[in-house]
Amino acid sequence: MTFDSSAAPLPSDHSADAADSSGVRGVLFDLDGTLVDPAGAITSGISHALRVHGIEVPDRERLDSFVGPPLATSLASLPGVTEALIPSIVEEYRQRYLAEGMQASRVYPGIQELLSTLNAAGVICAVATSKPTGLAERLLSIMGIREHFAAVHGSPEDESIPHAGKGPIVGTALAAIGLRSPTNQAPLSTRDARVVMVGDRIFDVEGAADHGLRCIGVTWGYAPDGELQQAGATPIVDTAEHLRQALADAGILPTTQPSDPGAEQAQPVAAPARQTLD
Repeated sequence: MTFDSSAAPLPSDHSADAADSSGVRGVLFDLDGTLVDPAGAITSGISHALRVHGIEVPDRERLDSFVGPPLATSLASLPGVTEALIPSIVEEYRQRYLAEGMQASRVYPGIQELLSTLNAAGVICAVATSKPTGLAERLLSIMGIREHFAAVHGSPEDESIPHAGKGPIVGTALAAIGLRSPTNQAPLSTRDARVVMVGDRIFDVEGAADHGLRCIGVTWGYAPDGELQQAGATPIVDTAEHLRQALADAGILPTTQPSDPGAEQAQPVAAPARQTLD
């Protein structure tokens, strides 16, 4: 089997309504900037940690660019931040984030309802984030949406060590929900497996592409103007309702939905047995 990564909506005979009910349908979500609005918690925490260490705080645009990539990599790009300072800056940031930042975060409008709709439709949902896995689990629980996901995977717990980016994280999340994908191959359409990534930064698009996945871009996150377009995200959506429609167009959700999807409190779909997509 292979993933469907075509940019255009699937033909009508390949809609979710017509697809084999045994086919795998899944969505991998980024976390900060996609599911949850950090509400300045990340950038304010980084600013605080830099000031404590006597490092000049960059402008708002530069700080916003820190939401998405590995923290250690972003910090290393700042003047005055040495390799030896990074562990201390990260620790100061983490303590501030744990004390204040998580509680200040908010689930984006419409996301809770969309997740309920996906669960009710039998779609496997997972999180693939550059945030350390433990912090991601804790944030999702505090936000009240952990129950919607069959798996949560992020970076190693030590944020002071640069990691290999989003590709390996996406791969681990795929494996956790029972899928393995080929890399460096152009995937073909199939009725048996429909899986996409949803994210707000270039790192999500690139990580998805490493595994033959299409990435749907969301504009409510932290990408600079034009980043998602240049990275190749397709489609790019502005609201949770537009995201729901994009998932229907991709054959992941049925084209018609219950009038009140939020009323259906289905449990997360268990991961199926591992399947190789080749």
